[in-house]
Amino acid sequence: MRLAGINIPDNKKIEIALTYVYGIGRPLAFKILEATQIKLTKRAKDLTAEEINRIKDFIEKNYKIEGELRQIVRGNIKRLKEIHCYRGTRHERKLPSRGQRTKTNSRTIRGNVRKTVGSGRRKVELK
Repeated sequence: MRLAGINIPDNKKIEIALTYVYGIGRPLAFKILEATQIKLTKRAKDLTAEEINRIKDFIEKNYKIEGELRQIVRGNIKRLKEIHCYRGTRHERKLPSRGQRTKTNSRTIRGNVRKTVGSGRRKVELK
């Protein structure tokens, strides 16, 4: 099954399978299935063509997902950078923008870059 250009896994329950689409999490997947009247226990491979179309139509009418949502997020970050607000400058420098500490623990945004040097002593080679 394909939804918004994404291959949805067949063996997973439809509630979990929908979360493979960018912009749809567990709570939103639950709301979508509730609105389209599809059981949560169904697997993605067991859906009929009519049920798949109901899901696609509901998502297209009510939510922004995948490329459109990524474009919006990218535009928001670009706007923050252009007005040189604090969050924008944090994005420019590739640092955490939501108040996390950076002396330690900012590996996620910066990557696993270790800039500190060891003790300076070399280990003695074993003979």
